[in-house]
Amino acid sequence: MKRSEKAEKIGEILDRFYPSPPIPLEHKDPYTLLVAVLLSAQTTDERVNEVTPALFALADHPAAMAALEVDQILQIVKPCGLGPAKSKAISKLSKLLLEEHGGKVPADIDALEALPGVGHKTASVVMAQAFGVPAFAVDTHIHRLAERWGLSSGKNVNHTERDLKSVFPEDTWSRRHLQLIFFGREHCPALFHNLAKCPICSWAATQKRIRDEATLNQNRRRRPPKKTAD
Repeated sequence: MKRSEKAEKIGEILDRFYPSPPIPLEHKDPYTLLVAVLLSAQTTDERVNEVTPALFALADHPAAMAALEVDQILQIVKPCGLGPAKSKAISKLSKLLLEEHGGKVPADIDALEALPGVGHKTASVVMAQAFGVPAFAVDTHIHRLAERWGLSSGKNVNHTERDLKSVFPEDTWSRRHLQLIFFGREHCPALFHNLAKCPICSWAATQKRIRDEATLNQNRRRRPPKKTAD
C-alpha cells in the first residue's frame, strides 16, 4: 500500500475516533496557549493543567507576567520540570512581546521561534491552534506512530514533519496533530503494545516494526529486576 493510501485510511479511522479533538492544554487566548505549550516540554499535559490556573491567576497577559520576578514564576511551574529554564523563558518572552509585538502573540512562525524557549514544535502548535494556520507539530507520540505505521522513516522529527505534510491534506494537519496525540496515548502505547489488536497497527505497521517491537518486548520481559539497596 502506498503511503498516501495508508494515510487516507488512517485519517478515516482517526476521524471516527476523534471527530472534533479538543486542545488538551487549558488556555483562553494565544498568550496563555503559548505559555502552556512551552511548559509542556518533557512533561504531561495533565501536569501543565495542574499548575497553569495558579500561574494565570497571577498573570494571564504579557504585561502582568513581565512584572513578576522569575522566582515567583519558578515556584509555580517547578512541578513541570526544567523549572529554572522555563520560568526564565516565560519572563523573557513576555517582555519581548511587550517590546517588539505590542503585547500580542505574533501570528508568524518565524517571529514565534525567535522568542525565548519557543522551538518549532511550540510555534507550530500556536500557529495551528491559536491562529488556525495549517501546521503539523510533531511530538514524541506522533514521531513514534509515523515510524511505526511506515509513514516516515523516523530519522528525526523534522523529517517526520515533512513526510506527514506530504501524505495528509493541508486542511487536515491541525486536526491530525491532535488526533494522533490522543490515539497514541489511548490506543497505541510505546511499550508492550499488541499490534495485532490495534485498529491501525494491525494493518498499517511495517513488518520490520512488528519484528523489532516483538524483540524489544521479549528483551524487556527477560530483563531482571533492578536490585535495591538493603
